[in-house]
Amino acid sequence: MTDHEFDEMALFEKSIEFLHTIGIETTFRKIGKNSFLPGLLINKGTIIIDKDVLQNPGDILHEAGHIAVVPGIDRSGLSERNIINRKDREMEEIMAIAWSYAACINLLIDPFFVFHEQGYRGGRDYITDSCRLKSYIGLSMLEKIGLTANEKKANRLNIPSYPHMIKWLRA
Repeated sequence: MTDHEFDEMALFEKSIEFLHTIGIETTFRKIGKNSFLPGLLINKGTIIIDKDVLQNPGDILHEAGHIAVVPGIDRSGLSERNIINRKDREMEEIMAIAWSYAACINLLIDPFFVFHEQGYRGGRDYITDSCRLKSYIGLSMLEKIGLTANEKKANRLNIPSYPHMIKWLRA
């Protein structure tokens, strides 16, 4: 195992611990190559992880973002197969990106752990550049569902602004 792989696995373990503390379940088992992301899938609101096939450990935070931003009533039924058929699929995808960025900042993890070169259909640099410029993709949507606040609202409420999260799971 290289130092880079060791670092990624340490960050992966840190991410799993965080997810458990906020109420997102993970479990380990074989899933083979029959998932959208190698080594990860969502089934009934739980992230299933196959460490033998997992290619990008940072993907766990993005997948957790999908679970976190759906209405609480839908969470336990969320699965890889039904995410693509959800009415608000595009909006939830953008919120999952914003949520996973906030999770990285909260965990003191470099956002490139999530926004790696193999993901986001070539849009990784656009996402990370917008964050660097504080022109956050999905912030207004996360704010609308009560998970965070923009700088103006946060100043008015005397709370930290995004990427700080008021809460991690949508009601």
